[in-house]
Amino acid sequence: MWNYPIQEKLEDELVHKFSKYTKIAGVVFLILGVVGILYPSLMTLATVTFISWIMLFAGLMAGYFTYLSDKDDHIGWLKSFILIGISLFMILYPMSGIGTIGLLLSIYFFIDAFASFSMSITMKPSKGWIIWLINGIFSLALGVLFILGWPLTSVYLIGLFVGFSLFFDGVSLLTIGSIFKKMSN
Repeated sequence: MWNYPIQEKLEDELVHKFSKYTKIAGVVFLILGVVGILYPSLMTLATVTFISWIMLFAGLMAGYFTYLSDKDDHIGWLKSFILIGISLFMILYPMSGIGTIGLLLSIYFFIDAFASFSMSITMKPSKGWIIWLINGIFSLALGVLFILGWPLTSVYLIGLFVGFSLFFDGVSLLTIGSIFKKMSN
């Protein structure tokens, strides 16, 4: 049924293309990450703008599908108007959006710290419990960093975190691309 040499050739081509495109994406992510680390305020503004436009698109799509499926669905229209309203507010007043996203991130880090501390206590004396404790301490520290100077710290912390995340994503993609290139050779 399957001709093995053709399948092997297709797999080699796929691995080669995957390697090529992950390297390209990795370089782009590295560049964006460095920009975010060097200019965190710019990356914060870009992140909030990106999130705002996604929310606007989601609100428009929610309204469109509510219109198509059930014009009398008040909850569907409410969801659509809330998404559109919040997104327009964040687009027109980005500092408010930055403060909101910063507050949401601090809440996330506090919840993550609580979960990590709970996991650490549950796992103790088993192997690996200390990793959960360290993760909890770091999450707590990040939450405190965000909340101490909120909303002003959000201006640079969001961009800095996004920049670091993009940088390490780029490193990961370049590494995976190199591994796949070795596999294709």
